[in-house]
Amino acid sequence: MKPGIHPAYRPVVFRDRAADFAFLTRSTATSDKSVEWQDGNTYPVIDVEISSASHPFYTGNQRVVDTAGRVERFERRYGHRRGER
Repeated sequence: MKPGIHPAYRPVVFRDRAADFAFLTRSTATSDKSVEWQDGNTYPVIDVEISSASHPFYTGNQRVVDTAGRVERFERRYGHRRGER
């Protein structure tokens, strides 16, 4: 690799606010915020909306999807055709 053209690869904390879960890993992502980690060092922190701690695939918890509401909203928006229903 050419020196000086790649972003810095350093430890970063990713925090899932919804699940109150954080993990330390290495990344090139940057952040203005920082957090003190369990080892006493301060690292940049990046807040994420979803992680393995809150994703339904990993947790086994499914979210309730309001399909009836979606159908009603579609029908309100586009209406019914004549002769149908």
